[in-house]
Amino acid sequence: MQRLVVLFSRTLGLLVLAVPLGRAADTHYDLIIRNGHVIDGTGSPWYAADIAVRDGRIAAIGNLGPARALRSIDAHGQVVAPGFIDMLGQSELTLLVDPRAPSKIFQGITTEITGEGESVAPLNDAIITEKRLTYDHYRLKADWRTFPEYFARLEKQGIGINFATYIGATSVREMVIGYGARTPTEEELKQMEELVAAGMRAGAMGVSSSLQYPPAPYASTEELIALARVAARYGGIYATHMRDESNAEMAALDETFRIGREARIPIEIFHLKTSGKQNWGRMPLVVERIENARAQGIDVAADTYAYTAWFNDLAAFTPPWANDGGKAQLLRRLQDPAMRAKMRQDMTTPSDTWNNEWLETGGPQDVMICAVKHKELLQYQGKRLSEVAAEWHEDAIDAIFDFLIKDEAETDVAGLRWTTTARPRPRRLFSVRSIHTRVPTEPSLASSQSTCGRRASSACRTPFVSSRRSPRNASTCPIVG
Repeated sequence: MQRLVVLFSRTLGLLVLAVPLGRAADTHYDLIIRNGHVIDGTGSPWYAADIAVRDGRIAAIGNLGPARALRSIDAHGQVVAPGFIDMLGQSELTLLVDPRAPSKIFQGITTEITGEGESVAPLNDAIITEKRLTYDHYRLKADWRTFPEYFARLEKQGIGINFATYIGATSVREMVIGYGARTPTEEELKQMEELVAAGMRAGAMGVSSSLQYPPAPYASTEELIALARVAARYGGIYATHMRDESNAEMAALDETFRIGREARIPIEIFHLKTSGKQNWGRMPLVVERIENARAQGIDVAADTYAYTAWFNDLAAFTPPWANDGGKAQLLRRLQDPAMRAKMRQDMTTPSDTWNNEWLETGGPQDVMICAVKHKELLQYQGKRLSEVAAEWHEDAIDAIFDFLIKDEAETDVAGLRWTTTARPRPRRLFSVRSIHTRVPTEPSLASSQSTCGRRASSACRTPFVSSRRSPRNASTCPIVG
């Protein structure tokens, strides 16, 4: 059975419906999708209609009766909808490997926004060296340094989805400060602000942060406010993986609201959740806190995902201080018995000072090795951490430390039975996003009323980078069949 996703703009649909439908019989189209249940992204219930397409654009919506087309598809009452917007995808590198983006297209995702704290640009030699194994894994040469250079590479090869990106607050910190745990000087902060401005002029949708993962935790609230103010001047948003999604989530929400309020910028909270079994059941309190902030005039929305697992770096289990200075320093500390003992103590001690993902798991049986960079470790892909520990005759935490050493802190893992999410409702959670593209069986739902979708025209002077077959206009998109 062929699955269809039809993309069209809300405005275009309303305009076409105003055209007398009697003229359709005399009009030829390239494609008519008949007998569909149209959900148009406005929030209204579905309605029965035919949809006609000419030259890759919606030409008519309604009862098209005897209208003729080169091709006709009977939807048999199936839903025909705008393509879904993935508010936080991570396909910026995989698009260079397989530009068709099948893991997105087959889910009905036709627009992806990337850049969770770290964005695909800007880059310098130090960042490229830090990410060397990642580029090598994908057999990529990072031959760009700026957004325009990266966009030019996408345009040259073509891509199968619409694409946009945030500029990462972590990336601009790495560009100026590196990977150390310190506060920028006044001059360094000015350089970071200039990088955000350059990114926004190049078409970034806003500035993003991912405050759980080093070196992002080293950034103060004041630093983030300064960068968000720059993005706000260009009509962008502040999108954030908050500093904590577990025991200190309420404090993290307050920080997020403060950034939005003081920078005068709309907020998008990435993958809203309550992490750790001890926090299950608290999601209504989290949503209530967001609604209260909205009632106070803070423009804040959120996205979430519809499952209870995650996909992340194995190094995310280590405390932030252990990553001060980058991966080389983490690996050095992992080979120091005293530092390992200190990491172990922090990982096994409940705390509100950092988001302890180790204590949020149900144990090593709930952690799966998903992707390794060194081929001698390929045998462990798909195995649970408990299996690795048993094979290596050590406990799970030592297995984490030793795996990080063997794979140069580049291992990706999945955590299962870990979190609870909110079921989206109108006026609350505006979009439901898919998980990282490296997981091949990803469920996804989405609403075109996402924060970024509402602000695309003002936040991005340069429209979406589109596939070659689609017009370079975010409001009129191609057919995906």
